[in-house]
Amino acid sequence: MEGLYGLLITLDSFLGGASWFPFVLLGVGLFFTVYLKFPQIRFFKHAWQVITGKFDKESDPGDTTHFRALTTALSGTVGTGNISGVAFAIFLGGPAALFWMWVTAFLGMTTKFVEVTLSHKYRVKTEDGTMAGGPMYYMDRRLNMKWLAVAFAIATVVSSFGTGNLPQSNGIAQSIEATFGFEPWLVGSVLGILLALVILGGIQRIAAFTARVVPAMAVIYLIGAMAVIFANLENIIPSFLSVISDAFTGSAAAGGFLGASLAYAFNRGVNRGLFSNEAGQGSAPIAHAAAKTKEPASEGMVSLLEPFIDTILICTITGLVILSSGVWKEKHENVFDRSDMFFVAGEYDDSESKDVETLYGFLNEVEGNEIKPFTGAITVVNGTAVSGDFTLINSRSVAEDVKYSVGSEDLFTGTLKIEDGKPLKENLEVSGKSLVHSAALTTIAFTRGFFGDFGQYIVSVGLLLFAFSTAIAWSYYGDRAMTYLLGPRSVMPYRVIYVAGFVWAAFSDTTLVWALSAVAIVVMTLPNLFGILLLSKEMKETVNDYWSRTKNNRDK
Repeated sequence: MEGLYGLLITLDSFLGGASWFPFVLLGVGLFFTVYLKFPQIRFFKHAWQVITGKFDKESDPGDTTHFRALTTALSGTVGTGNISGVAFAIFLGGPAALFWMWVTAFLGMTTKFVEVTLSHKYRVKTEDGTMAGGPMYYMDRRLNMKWLAVAFAIATVVSSFGTGNLPQSNGIAQSIEATFGFEPWLVGSVLGILLALVILGGIQRIAAFTARVVPAMAVIYLIGAMAVIFANLENIIPSFLSVISDAFTGSAAAGGFLGASLAYAFNRGVNRGLFSNEAGQGSAPIAHAAAKTKEPASEGMVSLLEPFIDTILICTITGLVILSSGVWKEKHENVFDRSDMFFVAGEYDDSESKDVETLYGFLNEVEGNEIKPFTGAITVVNGTAVSGDFTLINSRSVAEDVKYSVGSEDLFTGTLKIEDGKPLKENLEVSGKSLVHSAALTTIAFTRGFFGDFGQYIVSVGLLLFAFSTAIAWSYYGDRAMTYLLGPRSVMPYRVIYVAGFVWAAFSDTTLVWALSAVAIVVMTLPNLFGILLLSKEMKETVNDYWSRTKNNRDK
């Protein structure tokens, strides 16, 4: 199992984790933005008109409305990334990361528009009378690349478990256990039943559910966010200015935050932005293929709103909550994850300017930095280190008030061996004050508003709704991929296994699944980007034809 995990990590380092991957994604978006003359601006108003049903015809082929297709796709993208992903990006790259998330969303609006239009154009009606579409259909029916379509469909099935199912269930269970104390197996069982009731009914029930849940969860989250933003109103303009200025000058040290280089902020912002709105991955076209319309371009225009809503609106709100509240540069009491902490040789203080410069070089991998990993023994008495020339770095900050425990209660006394910056003792628990990131950072930020500590429950409820709706959307993506691979009869067994996996993941380790999903996402994305580039000329002709034919209706 460890060998497979190592292989997947290696593959991911050459694919999604590689430095070239963000440039490929951004490059395709930039190409189509220029080639199609900025469709995210030209068609923005028309997209809202299509959603309201202005151009709907009941006789048009399809399974659901434009609005419900949009909410189904949004339920797959508006998820835990909007809560924890933004916090993680700011933690790693500072305010500048939010700027690069805006850029990727703006270009991603065009990429989404293109992939949805082409996928919708080559959708098919299956044996059971429902619509099926997605990149695998244009790869097969238009490009005559059956092998590529099969690879994409298999990757979609794997990603449905690795992205939309197992990690979401695990995250929900852990969050509810931490906040309310319910056992993970109980949470998984209850939510598994609810999941089955929704997805076993097919796209009609899925679309009806997401049409209610997506707006509701957005309102709940917005209320909590506004309570923080208005409580810290004087910090909003400075927060916006820091996002812009840091994007071009680099993030300076502030409070506990030790800064990030321009390249670091760019990389983290682009990656979080791209995987938040999924533009280019090829997942959303599967949901949009169910929309009732004879005009593929009109559904493509609806889809360009997704990155706008998901990233430019919701992610920006989360970013402003974190930046205006100031929690991103403050140290908070927490239990340290082994992956976040590192012992370095020598004593450093992040309140000293000279030490800050040195630590900045270490954290941003500046060539010639003098800091070395600590190797040696530390004497600990009643949980407190009393010897050793070292500094404990946790979450990109110097840890303070550090306590060493065995388990969660017994304070450690004895000799602690450190090798290459990492403790050798397996059951050691380290806690203290440091920066925090991901959902924990957003949770703390939500307590800095008018609701006080009650704000943390808004984040918990948001995580529950966001993650659950993501699981629902990805079940549909997976069953359409199964329909392509093995036909409609394979859908029901797939749904049963999907529900079973959701229950199991609530109390299981999904580390391997996350690694498998990271590779599968790239296997989905690269063929999709390659395919839409090959069909760029056809895309332009399709859009121009639609726009000219609907001129009279638009002018009414």
